[in-house]
Amino acid sequence: MSTRVDPQPITEDRPTVQIGRSIPRLESLEKVTGETEYIHHLRLPHMLYGKIFRSSVAHGRILKLDTRAARELPGVAAVITGADVCALIPEPYYGPAFHDQPVLAIDKVRYVGEPVAVALSEDPHLAEHAANLIEAEYEELPAVFDEVEAAAATDTFVHDALKPAGTFPDLKHLQGRTKTNVALDFSLRHNDAERGFEQADYIFEHVFRTPAAIHAAMEPIVAVGEPRGSSAVTIHTSSQSPSFVRTEVARLLGWPENHVRVRTAFLGGGFGAKLYIKLEALVAVLALLVKRPVKIALTMEEQFYTITKHATTVRMKSGVTKAGKVVARRCEAWWNGGAYADIGPRVTQKSGFTAAGPYDIENVSLDSYAVYTNLPPAGAFRGFGIPQLVWAYESHTDIIARELELDPLEFRRANILRNGRPQATGTIMRDTATVEVLDTLERAMDWKAPRDPGDGNVRRGRGVAIGFKACIAPTTSVAIVNIYGDGSCAVYCGTVDMGQGSDTAMAQIAAEVLGLDPRAISVIHPDTDVTPYDMATLGSRSTFHMGNAVRLAALDAREKLFIMAGKALGCDPGLLSAAGGCVRAPDGRQLSVGEVIKSGFLMQAGNLIGSGSFRPTYTSPSHGDGQSSDITPFWMVGAVGADVEVDMETGHVRVTRLVSVADVGTVINPAIVTRQLNGGAVMQLGLTMSEALRFDHGQVTNASLADYKIPGILDVPAEIFAEAAPGCQHSGPFGAKGAGETGTFAVSPAIANAIHDATGVRIYDLPLTPEVVYRALRAAQHNPLENEL
Repeated sequence: MSTRVDPQPITEDRPTVQIGRSIPRLESLEKVTGETEYIHHLRLPHMLYGKIFRSSVAHGRILKLDTRAARELPGVAAVITGADVCALIPEPYYGPAFHDQPVLAIDKVRYVGEPVAVALSEDPHLAEHAANLIEAEYEELPAVFDEVEAAAATDTFVHDALKPAGTFPDLKHLQGRTKTNVALDFSLRHNDAERGFEQADYIFEHVFRTPAAIHAAMEPIVAVGEPRGSSAVTIHTSSQSPSFVRTEVARLLGWPENHVRVRTAFLGGGFGAKLYIKLEALVAVLALLVKRPVKIALTMEEQFYTITKHATTVRMKSGVTKAGKVVARRCEAWWNGGAYADIGPRVTQKSGFTAAGPYDIENVSLDSYAVYTNLPPAGAFRGFGIPQLVWAYESHTDIIARELELDPLEFRRANILRNGRPQATGTIMRDTATVEVLDTLERAMDWKAPRDPGDGNVRRGRGVAIGFKACIAPTTSVAIVNIYGDGSCAVYCGTVDMGQGSDTAMAQIAAEVLGLDPRAISVIHPDTDVTPYDMATLGSRSTFHMGNAVRLAALDAREKLFIMAGKALGCDPGLLSAAGGCVRAPDGRQLSVGEVIKSGFLMQAGNLIGSGSFRPTYTSPSHGDGQSSDITPFWMVGAVGADVEVDMETGHVRVTRLVSVADVGTVINPAIVTRQLNGGAVMQLGLTMSEALRFDHGQVTNASLADYKIPGILDVPAEIFAEAAPGCQHSGPFGAKGAGETGTFAVSPAIANAIHDATGVRIYDLPLTPEVVYRALRAAQHNPLENEL
């Protein structure tokens, strides 16, 4: 088995063949013919459907739960409550950061929509009818909804005590606390911010806000629990983290991990909503209680109550010299985590230490707070908190540039963080194409060219923004490459293909090493009884982490193949090469891979198995000042340019052009990367222009796609363009790194900066709806010296 724990490059002195090719996705035909497997389609014999009865109050004690009418309804197999769960699991609390979330509510509810009971029936409509017959009485308690107010609260607390999970190395520092709504407070200090402000000629200070939002994947969150006797269970789930699900469910049940099998298939989108535990613990418990398979698939409305994007409040303060150099920056960020922490503390820390932006600032002070409130839980969302911070620091950066009458792009270039310089954590930047991204964006936008500002009711403007993100660390990926007796090959890995094309990328990496056609390689989907461990498919980590593991596994398999071929060809294995499905000797003699294996096993039989494990190095940040010499294995950089037209009478904004430029290292599959960048940009376009959860005393008031507007085809700019900037991540597989989130980083501030360029109006809170823009325009019209909202 090949193992690598350091970030040094794995190099081969030969040109690549499969890397950089836009081969079609391996699953394309299956998807267009409707043959692709999704857990949502799964039906098992004797399966029951579960429908959830949910809380109607934001914070309260459960005084009475009446399930009698539901239980007596003909065709109802069972009605399960928190008391039933406790009979099986005495401490039924789960979570990746804190064990704070019950499988079903116990004694208290902490947000509107929290699961309280489940009705089971062979008929899903009957189960839903039964759930509607359940009645509950609550003693309502004071609730907190705003993240800043909740953090400062002294008498209203969402949880009586916090119990850290201790699962992940980067979260082991979390502490048990009482009488607080702050789950984690992360601080970073780089030199002396106060001294930097004293040295500055200008001080700028602003507050920016982003709302909660939902992931809105096409396939809903769904899971099926299948009991295997009384001491084993299989969970079929649309999960991005099957390895974690196995670990956590086994912990809850007090079982060894090999008694819990977790399998998934293709996902119809995930975007972070399907990470960690969502329905998996619930369906496992239900299946074990009723001794039958149980399926729960959430409706679109229920997904609004299950997991959201963090709402944020971010306060930015910067000190700048007359020469346009940013010498000090302070940032305070409050993350609205809702009633349960989920992975919010990691978002708070990992995104928090980038809050100064991709700039070389000598004096930095950052404080980031994960806060409990009585709203639906917030967790991972495409970008992992970075778009919220980029909205703040890139709007703030543009304000500074324009007030100092500096070109916004040149101001960014003058302050940009370059390779060889320390980021605010102290980690030295390497293989990070910040300069190349800005240069490419300038060219793609034709930034210096004259432009038409518009006239009359329609004004035109353009804006730019740039953001960066650190990859999650420390995490591990393990892969197996299996060469079969006929020379065909399979890759076994825990990476979940949820539309991002990971199956194809992994096949290309293995094919490059083994000299095969990627389309001849099958990728075995995650099944914890079959595929090895992977931390999760999240945070743009898979190309780098699993890609390195697959490459190591393929190298391991190839070494064994060459040893076998060396005997057959009478040649030193170290002189052999693999290409075109054959193993070749220096003198030109060759055998197909299948022929090599037949020579070793004397028939079409046996397997050549290679394995690889990859974990990059990591140094935890100091708890005093957040400093670390090795905070991340790689950085992602994304910049966006936007052209807009603004109707000065209605406030309607039309994005006419959207350009995304990203540092993705070496591009494995250009077509897939382009789609990822454009897809991320369009997703963030929705979060910029229209998407926001609306609450009334904790109740979501727009929990449907009729009232919650995601982008449609008519909302996509007429001109949308994505380009990878020149770059190479030398520690990545063939120089590659992740691309799944980079397109989301800078969309929102680029558009807001373009609106300001067109109208002179600055908006600080997302989304940029016509009403918001209209009100800002009217306010500026009546108060021309106060044209900011």
